[in-house]
Amino acid sequence: MLQLCRIHHVAIICSDIERSKAFYVNLLGLRVVAEQHRVERQSHKLDLAMPDGSQIELFSFPSPPPRPSRPEAQGLRHLAFAVDDVAHAKAWLESKGVAVEPVRVDEYTSRRFTFFADPDGLPLELCESHVGSTTSTRSSDWSSTPPAPWPDTAGGRLMWRNCDTLNW
Repeated sequence: MLQLCRIHHVAIICSDIERSKAFYVNLLGLRVVAEQHRVERQSHKLDLAMPDGSQIELFSFPSPPPRPSRPEAQGLRHLAFAVDDVAHAKAWLESKGVAVEPVRVDEYTSRRFTFFADPDGLPLELCESHVGSTTSTRSSDWSSTPPAPWPDTAGGRLMWRNCDTLNW
């Protein structure tokens, strides 16, 4: 049987590489791994790392057609990120001018979640990493170092779970 370990990366085609880079790096706090300008394809490729090692690849191409998000269409529906506290993440994003939907509770998992969009309208979800959380209460979810305060307002970025223990 095939043994899949985890998602390695998600590729996103954006309309403006600099605007998307600012959103994913400066606002969401992803780390730039590599950046290339591919002259022969008239495109850019930007590899961004998540704290768990998975990556988002941002691509730009000349005049890409817009992605239909509504009505829902076949293909990628949305990209979801786990956070420790959805309400805090929502409030922080809103303080940075990002429109965020109201927090809801999934009727099947009892996890809180909300949606917002990237600069090109790609739906992004924030889902709580464990059921019933309003703050970081499960110390077993963290390494021996306690989590940094939520959100990382001094750095002006969304603080991902366990980021303070990673050596970037």
